[in-house]
Amino acid sequence: MVHNLLSSHDSDPRYSDPQIKARVAMLYLPLIGIIMETVPQLYDFTETHNQRGRPICVATDDYESESGSMISQTVAMAIAGTSVPQLTRPGSFLLTSTSGRQHTTFSAESSRSLLICLLWVLKNADETVLQKWFTDLSVLQLNRLLDLLYLCVSCFEYKGKKVFERMNSLTFKKSKDMRAKLEEAILGSIGARQEMVRRSRGQLERSPSGSAFGSQENLRWRKDMTHWRQNTEKLDKSRAEIEHEALIDGNLATEANLIILDTLEIVVQTVSVTESKESILGGVLKVLLHSMACNQSAVYLQHCFATQRALVSKFPELLFEEETEQCADLCLRLLRHCSSSIGSIRSHASASLYLLMRQNFEIGNNFARVKMQVTMSLSSLVGTSQNFNEEFLRRSLKTILTYAEEDLELRETTFPDQVQDLVFNLHMILSDTVKMKEHQEDPEMLIDLMYRIAKGYQTSPDLRLTWLQNMAGKHSERSNHAEAAQCLVHSAALVAEYLSMLEDRKYLPVGCVTFQNISSNVLEESAVSDDVVSPDEEGICSGKYFTESGLVGLLEQAAASFSMAGMYEAVNEVYKVLIPIHEANRDAKKLSTIHGKLQEAFSKIVHQSTGWERMFGTYFRVGFYGTKFGDLDEQEFVYKEPAITKLAEISHRLEGFYGERFGEDVVEVIKDSNPVDKCKLDPNKAYIQITYVEPYFDTYEMKDRITYFDKNYNLRRFMYCTPFTLDGRAHGELHEQFKRKTILTTSHAFPYIKTRVNVTHKEEIILTPIEVAIEDMQKKTQELAFATHQDPADPKMLQMVLQGSVGTTVNQGPLEVAQVFLSEIPSDPKLFRHHNKLRLCFKDFTKRCEDALRKNKSLIGPDQKEYQRELERNYHRLKEALQPLINRKIPQLYKAVLPVTCHRDSFSRMSLRKMDL
Repeated sequence: MVHNLLSSHDSDPRYSDPQIKARVAMLYLPLIGIIMETVPQLYDFTETHNQRGRPICVATDDYESESGSMISQTVAMAIAGTSVPQLTRPGSFLLTSTSGRQHTTFSAESSRSLLICLLWVLKNADETVLQKWFTDLSVLQLNRLLDLLYLCVSCFEYKGKKVFERMNSLTFKKSKDMRAKLEEAILGSIGARQEMVRRSRGQLERSPSGSAFGSQENLRWRKDMTHWRQNTEKLDKSRAEIEHEALIDGNLATEANLIILDTLEIVVQTVSVTESKESILGGVLKVLLHSMACNQSAVYLQHCFATQRALVSKFPELLFEEETEQCADLCLRLLRHCSSSIGSIRSHASASLYLLMRQNFEIGNNFARVKMQVTMSLSSLVGTSQNFNEEFLRRSLKTILTYAEEDLELRETTFPDQVQDLVFNLHMILSDTVKMKEHQEDPEMLIDLMYRIAKGYQTSPDLRLTWLQNMAGKHSERSNHAEAAQCLVHSAALVAEYLSMLEDRKYLPVGCVTFQNISSNVLEESAVSDDVVSPDEEGICSGKYFTESGLVGLLEQAAASFSMAGMYEAVNEVYKVLIPIHEANRDAKKLSTIHGKLQEAFSKIVHQSTGWERMFGTYFRVGFYGTKFGDLDEQEFVYKEPAITKLAEISHRLEGFYGERFGEDVVEVIKDSNPVDKCKLDPNKAYIQITYVEPYFDTYEMKDRITYFDKNYNLRRFMYCTPFTLDGRAHGELHEQFKRKTILTTSHAFPYIKTRVNVTHKEEIILTPIEVAIEDMQKKTQELAFATHQDPADPKMLQMVLQGSVGTTVNQGPLEVAQVFLSEIPSDPKLFRHHNKLRLCFKDFTKRCEDALRKNKSLIGPDQKEYQRELERNYHRLKEALQPLINRKIPQLYKAVLPVTCHRDSFSRMSLRKMDL
């Protein structure tokens, strides 16, 4: 009835003047109080949204307890025609309490009618009157009003043409079903009586109450509940009618939301001078954010963004100190509208986002909070939004960058650079997240993208931790246990870094520096950037892993993964961090378990000391050349492959994968390891160069890298050799055989959180033929020494090495090397030391051969005595042939030493010195 009354007022030409309409609206001001009372009974339109249920600011009991003071004296005076309230509040205007009354929920249609009435009154009532009435409301009642406005946003949200079309098709289908049943009854295939009896019986069987009429839902003789009544509505609507309905629905949604926006403005003006403004402004922001999340017209959004900017500008502390969760919501809403297809919406959303950054920066010379929230919002947006448009978002980010560059007030500060860094970071995350969908079948590229996304979230610890764990899961699926363990160690280091800010406990790790014995890479988890936000104040690091038990869980998982990878020494390092925590908690059971696992790990180290039992990985240098590779073009990586992977295997895998992607005729593997001249390559082809590489250590490093584990863990430098001759051939005679040693340095040490790491530095060393010979002889000598002193002894290995050293002379064997380089003293004095070094290498070599023969004699059985005698005969022949070559010294290096005749004492002591040449 009220709905009809207001409709008639609205359409009456006598009330078309706004001032007259305002007077009419004053008559209905008590309606606002009545509807506010009924909030618990209204239909919940917010259930259709992702956030189920509206954020009711006040409990039902509170509604009932305060219902007696809903209409204030201001309202009564306004209705009476005067704006000056009396000192006393007449009791006649107070509504009676409804406590004890049972609430019944209104239908959606009734609730919608009531809300339309509310909006009509709010629209047409005089703004001054509304403001005075709002002033007189308590905080509880104002929150109740905001709750109503929140509900209105959901109720009048624009549904779109598709909804009307779907409703139309469903109605049409229902009418066809009814028509079919009627035809069936008329044609006599089943009588109406039988149909009635059948349905009544079925209903009785289904009735939970067991009443005579069941639920009385489908009984034909109940006229008020019949389903056979004629449908007077036109069931199948034309396209034009659907278009018209959608247009009306859109206009209503815009009008309703603009009324809500105006009301919010009045509320803000009312409470901005009161002491309790914080709680009310939080509610205003909730309604505003909810309206941004719903389907809205461009007209409304422009006004909405303007209101939002004004609110942030007037009350910056509201977002950055009190309503921190809503700051995250606002960033998400703005970012979503930054990807809108409508240019005006994008420009307004970009302006709002830029001003949010600016406001945050002016408070503390950085906008760490907004950076973190925008970055997290982007992750949420890309991961959940179906209508997300990457190109439009990029345009908005460019707009924000332009704003920062042209902001004269902040040009001399760090603000423009910070905005530029943020925009660049968002671009990278955006690109990598979108690319992930394209590279699901490329494990290395997928991990690289996940790695870059995790790096983009360096200042958002919760998200970085999530992506590190995602990477750990991917590695575990592919049995890359060492890499999975590293991901978990990085996760634990990240947690420790922020936990040390929250918890002041001596037994906890002080941060990621505690983990550097496990891996030198973990230092990148340090929270030392200017953008790091404090976890206890900012509401971040709230996940289950940012606790002591979370840290313990990550470390236990890391130890288990290291154990599966055979890296038992790293297991020990992980437990060194974990044991103090359990000791502090007096957890004897956990300590017992850990020490049991440590005993098991050390036992395996003892039994597998040689390292042959546990192969940690094989390394290859892989270079990509060609525009078809996109980002990979001219990039060089070191790939870590499973143990004992042959060059042919990785070559076949990569050639097959990229061949399937680009076409078999397009991909070509470069067989040699010479430097690639891109000018000589076909621009229409994709080239891959794959080279086997070995870990490389300087002499000083070898002092610390004693065990097999030491030589295969924490690797950053790799080496490969390329033989060549001066005339361009790869191989030639001994005296013309040069060698190029290429030493590669990677950006991170292996094992790392990914299986391929970029090459950051390349160094080349050219070895002359005599230096090549020295290196070869040193290698043979080392092989002999290793085979001789191996424990337990391996006779087969020893005999194989001996055969290659003293067996029947083969082309370019030790004897030929000596004859080529030691038969004559070189004419170039620069080669004297190389000549002497090779001579000493051969002396050492013959000594090792003798030791190896003696060892082999002690190992062989009676059946191999003849073989032993043959080896000894060959050795003696070799020794006799080498004797004159290795005993000849270069005179210039061994001049006689002058005798010292002066008195030697502690004050005038002269050391022996070589004669000057």
